[in-house]
Amino acid sequence: MQAVSKPKYVENMVEIPGDVQVSLNSPNTLTISGKLGQLTKSFINAGVEISMSDGSLKVRVYGRGRRALAILNTVISVIKNMMTGVTSGFTYKMKIIQSHFPISVKIRGSELLIENFVGEKVPRKVKLPEGVKAAVKGDEIILTGLDKEKIGLAAGLIENATRVRDKDPRKYLDGIYLYEKKVGIET
Repeated sequence: MQAVSKPKYVENMVEIPGDVQVSLNSPNTLTISGKLGQLTKSFINAGVEISMSDGSLKVRVYGRGRRALAILNTVISVIKNMMTGVTSGFTYKMKIIQSHFPISVKIRGSELLIENFVGEKVPRKVKLPEGVKAAVKGDEIILTGLDKEKIGLAAGLIENATRVRDKDPRKYLDGIYLYEKKVGIET
């Protein structure tokens, strides 16, 4: 009786929706375009092999363990988020919480200025990643864009910029906090 060996890789397919165009530039660089725009991402450092066939993408990772499966599922999630981004976009909402000093937030170009945070004279600055648009409405900051990773990065940078240091965090709740994530661009 001959033993049948398992394949030395794990793979999965990602269906391409009809309103999305996908092109494989180099072996592991994807360009996905839709009605809202286009996103390009390189998966060279992920250790995956991506190929196109019949309206779907085949993602293959060499290895058979948990790590290979984790990498495969992560890459597939990133590709699906790119497809959702170019068709619908993403919106993150952040709330400005102030109890001790009135915080004012302004947008100047691609930079977010947080003024009078805990009574500071010099405004704190947050450089927004390329492709992320910010709007301030009352006590809300609305971040919109196509790339979910960049919007999440911008939200994290804003939260870190308003972190209160050397004070009791139970008493000093001042800051800007993420409270809602949505698919779709809101204005």
